[in-house]
Amino acid sequence: MIKGAIDVEKEIIALGGEFHIDASALLLENGSTKDNVWGFNIILDKQKDSPDWIEYLALINIKPNQNRSMEIENKEVRQKIRKILENLIINN
Repeated sequence: MIKGAIDVEKEIIALGGEFHIDASALLLENGSTKDNVWGFNIILDKQKDSPDWIEYLALINIKPNQNRSMEIENKEVRQKIRKILENLIINN
């Protein structure tokens, strides 16, 4: 599993680190805003066409005004994340 953070507005990702906040910090240092940054996990033994190759679960996803859970609840945000990751990550 690889932890990552994604800016859904800028369509950029940061991967790695012990915690999702590590990847999130890189995005925030480079101009992203907390409202646009979400955490996820890539499951390495799953193919990109598998519905569960991405986990939308991270502490940084708890946002009182947007998302009250570690799991991303908004289906539109999840779909946008999936589309961005499918475009940026090569997986066979």
